[in-house]
Amino acid sequence: MSHEPSGRVVKIEIDGRVVEARTGEFLLAVARRAGIDIPAICQHEAVDPAGNCRMCLVEITKASWDGWSRLVTACLYPTEQDLIVKTHSAPVIEARTVLCDLWLARCPDSAYVQKLAAEFGIEKTSYQPAAVPTDQCILCGLCIRVCEKLGPAAIYTVNRGGRKKVAGPFEGPPPDCIGCAACAEVCPTSCITVAERDGTRTIWDKEFQLLACTTCGRTLVTIEEARYFGRKGGLGESYYQLCDRCKRLQTAQQATKVAGLPLTVGGLGEASGRPFRSPGSLTTSR
Repeated sequence: MSHEPSGRVVKIEIDGRVVEARTGEFLLAVARRAGIDIPAICQHEAVDPAGNCRMCLVEITKASWDGWSRLVTACLYPTEQDLIVKTHSAPVIEARTVLCDLWLARCPDSAYVQKLAAEFGIEKTSYQPAAVPTDQCILCGLCIRVCEKLGPAAIYTVNRGGRKKVAGPFEGPPPDCIGCAACAEVCPTSCITVAERDGTRTIWDKEFQLLACTTCGRTLVTIEEARYFGRKGGLGESYYQLCDRCKRLQTAQQATKVAGLPLTVGGLGEASGRPFRSPGSLTTSR
């Protein structure tokens, strides 16, 4: 469920700076707007915050709390008047260091995790490394949330403990996957592999046929993706017959025809001074 802050403006303190925010607005959003860095691996604008990675932990207190403070996830904690926030205090750094140490034990071969751990002075995990290193997944859950947001909800976590991972039913290819690759797009560690070759896309051990633009031949989306979103959005599968560039060119061509102007690649009329080339003659690449 989306979170909507109220319109009341309050003042809070972040790392010694007084910042204005709306009551209920999450701390991470307030800090980022003020240019204050707080790491957040599982945060993405496409989905609501979940606090899974815990890297956005910050220390909060108030003058009226008599020195008492606690750690909260900045992506989920709502602002309130007179809140004092520390983004890099000793307790915060200690918590983030432990997280990196644990991830390095789970994913010792992940370049992303290695770089992250190095930022906290960790070159080798202090925990027992995984007997069988994982596929670089840190279980942030971002791929699952994006898949749920789009609708298919084809993947989720399976197993427990060190064997916990993201997969389809019975750890096999997810039958509801439409091959959109949104999960791979948002994965922070790039552990979800996508391969495209000869008009096909392979992801989660499933192979999908890619639709190609009927004008320029540029590959677009999978057949399953076009069917799913065609039905969901009420656009129909025909919407995916042209790529975005060819749609723009087609619209421009129709507009200039109505206006009685010659069409150029740079825009309408002869502003660019370059002659129009048919979409099929344009060099394309994914």
